Amino acid sequence: MPMYQPSGRRRDGGVMYDVGGDGGHVLDLETAVKDGILGGGGGVVCGSGVTEKLDLKKMIEDLDSIDVPSVFICPISLEPMQDPVTICTGQTYERSNIVKWFSMGHFTCPTTMQELWDDSITPNKTLYQLIYSWFSQKYLVMKKRSEDVQGRALEVLETLKKVKGQARIQALKELRQVVSIHASAKKTVADNGGIGLISSLLGPFTSHAVGSEVIGILVNLSLDSESKSNLMQPAKISLMVDMLNEGSIETKINCTKLIEILMEGRDFESEIVPSLSLLVGLLRLVKDKRHQNGILAGLALLKTICLHEPVRNSVVSIGAVPQLVELLPNLNPECLELALCILEVLSTLPQGRLALKDCPNMIPNVVKLLMRVSESCTQLALAILSAVCKLAPEECASLAVEAGLAAKLLLVIQSGCNPVLKQRAAELLKLCSLNYTATIFISKCKLTRTIQ
Repeated sequence: MPMYQPSGRRRDGGVMYDVGGDGGHVLDLETAVKDGILGGGGGVVCGSGVTEKLDLKKMIEDLDSIDVPSVFICPISLEPMQDPVTICTGQTYERSNIVKWFSMGHFTCPTTMQELWDDSITPNKTLYQLIYSWFSQKYLVMKKRSEDVQGRALEVLETLKKVKGQARIQALKELRQVVSIHASAKKTVADNGGIGLISSLLGPFTSHAVGSEVIGILVNLSLDSESKSNLMQPAKISLMVDMLNEGSIETKINCTKLIEILMEGRDFESEIVPSLSLLVGLLRLVKDKRHQNGILAGLALLKTICLHEPVRNSVVSIGAVPQLVELLPNLNPECLELALCILEVLSTLPQGRLALKDCPNMIPNVVKLLMRVSESCTQLALAILSAVCKLAPEECASLAVEAGLAAKLLLVIQSGCNPVLKQRAAELLKLCSLNYTATIFISKCKLTRTIQ
């Protein structure tokens, strides 16, 4: 909502109002009433010809994101007025707000801070009518647009039942645009069997042009369990995986998001997930530094996949560990936590620990993250380092100390982190100290701490 600004005043003492929105017209109340700008009664004409009275409170709530003329805003709450009243200084407020102001023992005007010579309040009926009419007009426009969108969505669904080729692609493009913007269109599609119709267009012989539009629509819709089961058919998943590898960046991201939606919370059969083509496509997506949205979507799906134990060895086998390790220094916090979560899960496997140990930059990259991003990232990084250092204490623990691990562990222990994290840090610190005499280890801690 805009901040309150005092209304302009005419020379004759009348108030001028900028009703904004469509051309910045400035009106005074007398002219507004005289010219019928307030007119129409603020109702909706139903099919029977009966006018349905609109509720001002509901209209204000539904039009929450719209810019409201400042004269409609209560100076106390900075919200649109529903029951405007004027006090003796000529200032207008929402009734409940000014009554509360008086009940708190204030006998001044909240805007001018003048002392009041009269504590009576007078309903500002003309301003109320102006507010009501303005919101009614905006609400009716919004409702008409919404109805138009729903009608168009239904028309496109009917068209999709009849057309093929380029006409089908154009219809899908239009539907995709509508559902990506309008919530009412999404509901219309779902309520009229649109999800099943659109899903039926995916299959082994579907072109990528059609498939990319279909998937672009589906990621914008709420899918029920039946719709998800239908889309989990091997032929449909296979098409999504192909487009993940070969489509445009937008198509790749949408395929990734849709596959994650389908897998979320399911105990699915593993024949679909461990597809090497899917995993390779995801790694290509997360390595493309030009598209942050692609990195985020790819890591999110890879994390979901790694939650299923039978698939983890496949993730390690395609070289995911070294590729993720190299990405760590350049990831934003959200992506970084996902990448660390994946590496931490893979570190529970013998092959995963070996892959981490064999990454030249793993230890320095992960040590740098301790106490740098978030407690969650510190916890994940510590778990990864512990797994590798326990695997090869003499080799890896020494490398970690040289990379500054000892000093970072001391910071964790002395911080306000949770006790479990502190305990893990203390255990790892003890493991690292076994390669050194007490004097040398203390000097290493001091040296690396100074460097940090």
